[in-house]
Amino acid sequence: MRRKHILAGIMAAALAIGMLGGCGSSSSDAKNTESSTAAAEKDTATSGTKKLVIGDTTFNPENAEADVNPHNDYSGWACIRYGIGETLVHYSDAMEIEPWLAKSWENVDELTWKLTIQDGVTFSSGRTMDAEAVKQCLEHLLENHDRAPLDLKIASMEADGQVLTIHTSEPRPALLNYLGDPYACIIDVDAGFDNGIVAGTGPYIAVDCESGDHLTLVKNENYWNGTPKIDELTIRTISDGSTLANALLSGEIQAAYGMAYESYPLFQNDNYTISQIATSRAFFCWMNYDSPLASDPAVRKAIAMGIDKENFVDVLLEGNGYAAQGAFPEGFAFGGDQVTTESYDPEGAKAVLEEAGWTDSDGDGIREKNGEKLTIRWLTYPSRQELPLLAEAVQATLKDIGMDVEVNSTADHNTIVKDRTAWDVYASAQVACPTGDPEYFFTVCCLDSSTKNKGNFHSDTLEELEQQMAVEFDTGKRAELAVQMQQAILDDNGYVFCSFLKMSQISQANVIGYTAHASDYYQVTAELDIE
Repeated sequence: MRRKHILAGIMAAALAIGMLGGCGSSSSDAKNTESSTAAAEKDTATSGTKKLVIGDTTFNPENAEADVNPHNDYSGWACIRYGIGETLVHYSDAMEIEPWLAKSWENVDELTWKLTIQDGVTFSSGRTMDAEAVKQCLEHLLENHDRAPLDLKIASMEADGQVLTIHTSEPRPALLNYLGDPYACIIDVDAGFDNGIVAGTGPYIAVDCESGDHLTLVKNENYWNGTPKIDELTIRTISDGSTLANALLSGEIQAAYGMAYESYPLFQNDNYTISQIATSRAFFCWMNYDSPLASDPAVRKAIAMGIDKENFVDVLLEGNGYAAQGAFPEGFAFGGDQVTTESYDPEGAKAVLEEAGWTDSDGDGIREKNGEKLTIRWLTYPSRQELPLLAEAVQATLKDIGMDVEVNSTADHNTIVKDRTAWDVYASAQVACPTGDPEYFFTVCCLDSSTKNKGNFHSDTLEELEQQMAVEFDTGKRAELAVQMQQAILDDNGYVFCSFLKMSQISQANVIGYTAHASDYYQVTAELDIE
């Protein structure tokens, strides 16, 4: 019913926009009043200039993308997605490492890596990219980024022409995988960071940046790896799903990222192209071990047993995903099909709570213990369009087992989550394996040393397994360790993995090369074009 109302609203709004002669929305998410398509056609007709506008739900501080400086939190995602920066290595659709700014590499010994940098590459600042420039960039990264030093373990570097030698402080089998993380975009540090803008090696150059509103780019005339087709590219932040759909239907934008699945039927026709690929982006829940409620093993287990993952995927995601077992999708060498986790079992969840002393003594449907109601404070955010829907679904199924769920879906979640007195469960969307290697998820989210261990999770078993993973070069053994590490966090119900998403990008049919990638990185490339 909710989906029908939303679709009806979108269609009505789109019809109204058409009747007004193509005028844009007056909301803060849709400021332009002239149709971008009409403007692009006008520019092309009069000057041959090609312009493209992409609507994106995620370019905002809410998603830790305050600008396009890759050394700032998660802003590297914007840097690499929008064609500004590139990394030393690239990931194939199978998430295998390929050469990019590094044309070759050699693992000299357990502590030494030698990378040969591409010839003939210049930054958008005009500076030639050589090993010294790469070294300088990585040094600045290590000095300014929270995750990079822990991931890379770089002790020292030497530059000689186009050869960069990296020495690690300990064996780092996944070093190359981490060098493909967006934070490792190679930028010209000497060019500066004014207004959060950097000089990269990509096909496009950022000229205006206001996170949460827009990013303006122009083509890099001296791009090393092809000729960019678009003269001017605008990324518009449109966080509301209905507004995003309206903007694409009306022609205010010509492509979109982050479209709500419930809007897909509007674009399943010859006027649009939908590019879709399976990814490891997971909707999952973090349990707060500093919370009196979520620190109770029985409550965590009951929550895990009380979430109907299959219904969430089939109904609310409209089949555009996969129910999750563990941290990684089935089909991976270390996928969730190899672990044991709690399945949806409301009656079993009730029994777990009863045994732990959580009973409904006053008959109001909500359990209590020692005079305290079993009220779960569920923190999430709206820019990932289906996270609020997950909250609604969980609110209903957990109520059936005697839990009251208070949902706080807010753009300010990054601030609130740091206060562990303010929430019990935090639901987010995150790519679990963006580097093609399983260690990433654990080092970022689950260890004592992790910078994003939001729920203060700890496991002696996990810490011991990570010590083995950190120095293991054999990929088969790394996969085995990853399965054991997943099991360690699942046994404690410290995290509940609900689903993995099919990543989709939607564009008008005359847009070429706007293609979804398994890593969720490479949206804007030199091949992007508009006919």
